[in-house]
Amino acid sequence: MTIGVLDLQGDAQHHATLLESLGEVVRPVRGPRDLEGLAGVVLPGGESTTLSLLLESAGLFAPLAEALAGGLPVLGTCAGMILLARDVLDGRSDQRTFGAIDLTVRRNGHGRQIASFECDLDLPIAGAGPIHAVFIRAPVVERVGPDVEVLAVLPGGTGPLRPEPVACRQGRVLVTSFHPELTEDRRLHEVFASMVRGDLATTATP
Repeated sequence: MTIGVLDLQGDAQHHATLLESLGEVVRPVRGPRDLEGLAGVVLPGGESTTLSLLLESAGLFAPLAEALAGGLPVLGTCAGMILLARDVLDGRSDQRTFGAIDLTVRRNGHGRQIASFECDLDLPIAGAGPIHAVFIRAPVVERVGPDVEVLAVLPGGTGPLRPEPVACRQGRVLVTSFHPELTEDRRLHEVFASMVRGDLATTATP
């Protein structure tokens, strides 16, 4: 079983290191051929508009969209959440998303880099005990579709939803507005690996 990590821009290596520490085989994804035979894929944080343009220039957007529509499990973190959302607010007019999870998100909803923060979250799907979350220019979830499962929330927040969803799942799509790869806690990546193996029951597809 091989899990791909999109490696065009953003924090790909930390995701790869965590997954490899769990015993998973990891492949960097830089072009369409890298998608062949993958059991799952990670879309890391970075700059969502830049990633959107790089996906197009690398010839990856269309084949990745097809793979996701066909049920390829995916983990999207921060910018990856934006790329996977159905609707994006405050994005560029030419920015494309995969529409793989029924969310509306606002880019940089928590403000600029200086407004980055860390906190502990309850994430029951990952087991007992809080998970430490790092938010960097994080998106804000402003709408959650009826078939989306909210896995973790941020009390308060800046968007219209209180408490604010920061981890969600729908079908084979798992997204977070924070960066789980920037801590040594591997539990969220374990959840994704379980989804890839089929050990964890999935919710409804979009």
